[in-house]
Amino acid sequence: MKLSIGIVGLPNVGKSTLFKILTNQNITIANYPFATIDPNVGIVPVPDERLDKLAKMSQSKKTIPAAVEFYDIAGLVKGANNGEGLGNKFLSHIRDVNAIVQVVRVFESAEIIHVENKVNPISDIETINTELILKDLETVEKRLSKLESEAKTGDKNKQKDVENIKKALDILNNGELANKLSEDILDEQAIKEMNLLTAKKQIYLLNGSESDVSEELKNKIKELGADYLIMNLADAQNVNELIVKAYDILGLISFLTTGEDETRAWTIRKGAKAPEASCAIHTDFENKFIRAEVINWQKLLEAADWNKARQKGMIRTEGKEYIVQDGDVIVVRHS
Repeated sequence: MKLSIGIVGLPNVGKSTLFKILTNQNITIANYPFATIDPNVGIVPVPDERLDKLAKMSQSKKTIPAAVEFYDIAGLVKGANNGEGLGNKFLSHIRDVNAIVQVVRVFESAEIIHVENKVNPISDIETINTELILKDLETVEKRLSKLESEAKTGDKNKQKDVENIKKALDILNNGELANKLSEDILDEQAIKEMNLLTAKKQIYLLNGSESDVSEELKNKIKELGADYLIMNLADAQNVNELIVKAYDILGLISFLTTGEDETRAWTIRKGAKAPEASCAIHTDFENKFIRAEVINWQKLLEAADWNKARQKGMIRTEGKEYIVQDGDVIVVRHS
């Protein structure tokens, strides 16, 4: 599966700096609002020491890590939904991402402009979340209007969809994020297909030092049901922790394949059974799955190669009910 993350925040909080560190791309970074108009898109390899070790063992011609797509959009400001700044139209660029990283400035600096002329992280979070909520309200109201017409035919499924979407509408109208909805409602197809921004998992990246972060801010983020990282982007050279955190909050893991041609990491949902996991390699494998040959990556390295591991009885044969574990090295047998 493809993992994608949208980067949002006010102007001049470090969004583009983060994107540049992640992707090493030469993008526009300027000390004034709205320097970024078109979204920046970058593909970042997921750090994974297991790959290099397995590739060396297998003498692989290629090493292919899992990848994350990052989307950096123009900074939002209060009133974007009413056309302030560049408006909120750029939020459509992150409609399909799996998670959102909200960059929040916590450091003080007389040299770097703040659009509100004052560093107030809690207020900034509220501003961004309000814009996300208002964008979702547009989506929900438009969808509800269409569904209510369709439900008048007496279609029970459409009527149920209307009920669920009205629940989302109530949450948003109350100024709350859609992730406040129960998991059952969030899993309903009518809700999922709208790709609501505020239903997505969020990570708050607090740009500054630990000493800049108040307990009040930490508690605010906790109330929002989210997680955070504290990172001084001015000095940061390695932000792999962000990718690891994204995997964690989204419930993702990687299994591995290795051989002379390539060693590769495949991203799957934690808890996926072998047929579903094999679909990451090829969509036909799920239906044609027969069995999987499995070994933990460390055990395989101890054995020195696949054939020796097989001779020692270290390779397990697993069927359709096997739940794939992070770090499994797998060979899929299919019809």
